[in-house]
Amino acid sequence: MSTRGINFLDQWIARNLSGLASSDVISVAEAIQRLFAEAKAIGISSTEIEEETGSVYETVFDAIVHHDDGFPE
Repeated sequence: MSTRGINFLDQWIARNLSGLASSDVISVAEAIQRLFAEAKAIGISSTEIEEETGSVYETVFDAIVHHDDGFPE
């Protein structure tokens, strides 16, 4: 298991979620490709990320669905 992989994913989602909040399926898939490219650039494999999350797509999608823009109710 890779703490490094899950930490990278959490930080990446936090940095990129506002741009993904209204994304369609294709945009999310493209974002995940960027996520894996950025991870690879710093030496983190997609396997390290997926060990902890299972489906990265589902993790990112879940973050989008549960995203709160900070607007008051």
